[in-house]
Amino acid sequence: MNGGDKILDRIKADCDASINETAAKTAEICSQIKSEGKAEAEKASLEIALKTDAKIKQLNASAKSRAELEIRNALLKRRRSEIDITLKKILEYLLNLGDKDYFEIIYKLASKLSGKSGEILLNEKDIKRLPKDFENRLSQCGVKASVSSVPADISGGFILRCGDIEENMDFSALINEKSGELEDLISRELFSE
Repeated sequence: MNGGDKILDRIKADCDASINETAAKTAEICSQIKSEGKAEAEKASLEIALKTDAKIKQLNASAKSRAELEIRNALLKRRRSEIDITLKKILEYLLNLGDKDYFEIIYKLASKLSGKSGEILLNEKDIKRLPKDFENRLSQCGVKASVSSVPADISGGFILRCGDIEENMDFSALINEKSGELEDLISRELFSE
């Protein structure tokens, strides 16, 4: 082997060594980059999973809250409907009582106005079915009143006109006036657990 070949072999050996060293360093750097990338990907994946889990919990809580609110509103609406139906049935019951029972209620209402006097107004139906001793019975209840021949625009019950003051004992008005108390009573009876 001559001197030129030796130099070429030496250059080739140095190049091969340099290539091997560069390849090894490149492989090490690639492995490090790959390892770091994998670690970052796992970290990002964990963060995404945690955020997603938190979002799912938030959505579930929100959905549960909305569902509970809708159920509550539906129950309140149903309760309101049942109370309204019951109040309507109470009024219908009062209006459809037989004459004797109906006027006994009128007398009981009149006794709450004991000591007053004036003119009593009834609806047209009640004027037609008025008991013969009606004014006498009112007087026994403590109310001195004559019956107006002009019918009042009320569903049932009566209005006692004492000059400029009217005592409204119309069944509808009384039910409206006492609606809070009646609703509480109906709620206890219909919805107590």
